Amino acid sequence: MSLSTQIMDSMKEAMRAKDTVALEALRAIKSEILLAQTASGSKEEITEADEIKILQKLVKMRKDSASIFTEQNRADLAEPELAQIAVIEKFLPAQLSEEEVEAIIAKIIEETGASGIASMGKVMGLASAQIGGQAEGKTISTIVKKLLV
Repeated sequence: MSLSTQIMDSMKEAMRAKDTVALEALRAIKSEILLAQTASGSKEEITEADEIKILQKLVKMRKDSASIFTEQNRADLAEPELAQIAVIEKFLPAQLSEEEVEAIIAKIIEETGASGIASMGKVMGLASAQIGGQAEGKTISTIVKKLLV
């Protein structure tokens, strides 16, 4: 089942349950997917990798907003953002732990023979391709820096 179909089904369930937070998050996902489809000028489906990138972007935006609201002692605004993160993350693949990401990156470094911070771009490209949507780019970057220094 495609992500669009899953989103539509979840939207119907949220409407029936009168869950406004979930509905708002699901509408944001649907909107971003439609924007991505129309940006290319065609009505064809976007790839699963692109869908994952869209979901990760939405989660990151909400995490950033929630942290800003928390810093400003606005828990009333941070709570809906955190609730929307939980809804969006249901559609993301299971996230790897830092230890698992570190093991994958260590293997990539060993296979490529990379050493020093100058090799970071090559390692990041391979790691991002291999790990995909299973870890945040920031986490991958931090671990790559740690292992290459």
